[in-house]
Amino acid sequence: MKAAFAPKYGPSDVVEIRDMPRPVAGAGEVLVEIHATTVTRTDRETLRGHPWFARLVTGLTGPKHPVLGIDFAGVVVEVGPGTCRFAIGDRVFGLSPSRYGCHAEWVAVPEDGAIGHIPDKLAFHEAVVGEGAWYAHSNLEAFGLTPGQDVMIYGASGAIGTAAVQLAKARGAHVTAVVGTRHTDLAAALGADLVVNYMTEDFTARPERYDLVFDAVGKTTYPACRKLLKPHGAYYASDLGPWGQTVWLSLWSAITRSRRVVIGMPRDPREVIGFLGDMLADGRYRAVIDSHYDLDDISAAYAHVATEQKTGIVVIDVKPR
Repeated sequence: MKAAFAPKYGPSDVVEIRDMPRPVAGAGEVLVEIHATTVTRTDRETLRGHPWFARLVTGLTGPKHPVLGIDFAGVVVEVGPGTCRFAIGDRVFGLSPSRYGCHAEWVAVPEDGAIGHIPDKLAFHEAVVGEGAWYAHSNLEAFGLTPGQDVMIYGASGAIGTAAVQLAKARGAHVTAVVGTRHTDLAAALGADLVVNYMTEDFTARPERYDLVFDAVGKTTYPACRKLLKPHGAYYASDLGPWGQTVWLSLWSAITRSRRVVIGMPRDPREVIGFLGDMLADGRYRAVIDSHYDLDDISAAYAHVATEQKTGIVVIDVKPR
């Protein structure tokens, strides 16, 4: 099969297209012929081997899983012994966070893992939304966001941010989205109750106070946002923050049990895939797609993600749309 292979850590151009053995479905697994996948911030940071301590998990000298890619959408073409949830021909989507392997033409995944049926009439490229929704859901769930609470989402135009807006609204929260000028209409269309343009005003100087401020891109800080919080509010982040300061602040918050600053750790990805199919089917959730690339051009997709200017997800069309 054709796959994008990363032989070492480095920039986008280290990724090369190789012919590799096609995987087979083992016991309790299904083999999925991939039609669409994504290049995400996680893929890009894994390719870089960043942060350095992550290499204890991803591989000390190079990627432990040289075929990256977490999101997949495609068709089941083979089922292993003991499988019962899926049949050959089923259209499925999901996540492969422990194995990666989705930047390829086929991937074998556990049928009891983060995999679900694609709603009827939804295109494959509209179903590769799992990773952003997974991180957003993990943070909102860790905080315990409930109906009527006020949440500010900073960076509401990326994969995690667009997911967070939609998931927070589905929970009945009042959502303020902070984005740049070109994304104000998008944030409103996703359901944000208030859209703040950080390019034309200081979002930290606004009078509103929030139960949760969620930094979905890792580009602001708790000190900058502290005055936006209600007395028992919290600052959550999807990243380490500038100079890694959010890590140390979250550790101090854990020691003091204030839970004022938290980096939301990824939860079981099966949680989000379990309800995401229903939300996609009834229109409560939709993919926000920045751009499309062919698998042969995946290095260019990595380079684009590295600019940190993408809107929503960057789709790799493994099969023609």
